[in-house]
Amino acid sequence: MEIKSSELILNPDGSVYHLNIKPEDLAENIIFVGDQDRVERISKHFDSITFQTQKREFKSQTGYYKGKRFTVISTGIGPDNIDIVMNEIDALANIDFNTRHIKKEISTLNIVRIGTSGSLHKDIPVNSFLLSEYGIGMDNMLHSYLSEAVCDKILEEAFMEHTQWNPIMGRPYAVSCSKNLAAKLKSNNIFEGITATAGGFYGAQGRILRLPIQNHSLNTQLESFNFNNKRITNLEMETAAIYGMSKLLGHNAVSMNAIIANRANGTFSEDPYAAIDKLILYTLEKLSK
Repeated sequence: MEIKSSELILNPDGSVYHLNIKPEDLAENIIFVGDQDRVERISKHFDSITFQTQKREFKSQTGYYKGKRFTVISTGIGPDNIDIVMNEIDALANIDFNTRHIKKEISTLNIVRIGTSGSLHKDIPVNSFLLSEYGIGMDNMLHSYLSEAVCDKILEEAFMEHTQWNPIMGRPYAVSCSKNLAAKLKSNNIFEGITATAGGFYGAQGRILRLPIQNHSLNTQLESFNFNNKRITNLEMETAAIYGMSKLLGHNAVSMNAIIANRANGTFSEDPYAAIDKLILYTLEKLSK
């Protein structure tokens, strides 16, 4: 079946609509960052850069690090942007832009998010690194798709029971990372845990400025949650959406977090840029082997 031009939108030069990338410019190994300025913090370590583009907040560069080809893409903030980026990189890999048909042989992409996050526990200090074993999405984005097959229903039910989840906020979803890809990134220096993904930065993460919020106890409930000796370790805005879309589309995904804030003791990293730079080098080295 041919995919209509209103569904898969291409630019006049043949690149995909938002990302401005052509199929030949996308590597199999992809690094997501939120901040577009962080793209060059990664690509400065490349041996060479073969492609670069930017449209809106989506900045992309493709190049080689120690002989391995990578594409770095800035996603911007939030699950809604992840919906755009995941669909478009999958289209680049698995849809023939000339015929507008899905390819007979489907490619699997390896996706690693390198981002910043806030810890919910005093024993996970600022400037440490954390690998997200699971993502729990509190944003509803994944439910636009037939998501049941990739979600961990038992974990979802335990989370909703523990937090006394208000149905008006929609149903949370829980998805695991790619175990094979995670195995390449683990070490004794890396914390592991469940990452909660919020659909916003303020009320959705329990922050109060002028507006009252639905759940004043959210962060306390997240901090005290424990499921089969796994706890919710941190709170951010992309991981669960990346995991869910990756599982649905057949890709591998892992989220690597530089902890720059500790919500439990109210501290913030004195040099968050140094923390993220160390995580970038750590991740590149692990992925290049």
